[in-house]
Amino acid sequence: MKRIFLSVLLFVFVLGLASCGKTSEFDVETQTEIVVGLEAAYAPFNWATPTQNDFTVKLDGQSNMYVDGFDVVMAGEIADALGLELVVKAIEWDGLIPALLSGEIDLIIAGMSPTAERAQTVNFTDEYYRSEQVIVVNTDGNYSNATSLSDFDGARIVAQLGTLQDDLIDQINNVTHLDALNDYPTLTTSLTNQAADGFVAELPVAQGVVQSNPDQFTYISFTEGNGFTVSDADVAVAVALRQEDVTLLALINDILAGISTETRNGYMEAALTRQPQA
Repeated sequence: MKRIFLSVLLFVFVLGLASCGKTSEFDVETQTEIVVGLEAAYAPFNWATPTQNDFTVKLDGQSNMYVDGFDVVMAGEIADALGLELVVKAIEWDGLIPALLSGEIDLIIAGMSPTAERAQTVNFTDEYYRSEQVIVVNTDGNYSNATSLSDFDGARIVAQLGTLQDDLIDQINNVTHLDALNDYPTLTTSLTNQAADGFVAELPVAQGVVQSNPDQFTYISFTEGNGFTVSDADVAVAVALRQEDVTLLALINDILAGISTETRNGYMEAALTRQPQA
């Protein structure tokens, strides 16, 4: 799923932060709040909104702005079970792990996949969601009837910067791998302007994009053997913690074990109905 660092320099940077950041273990008994970091720009997992509802949490440091989405609901479940106040900070994707290692935040709940590379610097809980990788295309484009990656031979494909999805593009034969873009609004604009033929996304994100633009976009889901080759970690989403927070890790795993797959899927379906409409 989401996502994978591409820069060796960034990897060295976060290792440096690990050595100078927070080193004491998170103590649930003495803490009163738990701080979660996410992008607030990755619907239906998380998005910023000026409108408060029963699911939103105020964005820390931002007046009159809230955050909603599947990740927020899951974060609320975890905080409530721990007996802590939930604080949510909006942080750009590449800044999330540095923020965790420095102690600015306590958890990353942001649609992050537990890749082996990330696991060198952070710990991951058990998965809290599982998805698949698809390609979003224009409904009236040349690829709206595609059924396999081979149908995208020669296509111009793009993805978000610093993500697994950007790496997956190279699995398409003769693909024109466009420069990665910063966020999903920019990716959808690239389709609207016909600067790209499609972009790679995980299924809930693609569903959200299509739901907001049903006449303009559709997504191509692949049957087994016709789509992307991914590892188990690539299709899972987990909570990231600092490596020293082993007690907190065990507590969150216990909490996640008590939330059924049906309940989680219900949370995602509800987030899809609440997400911003274009």
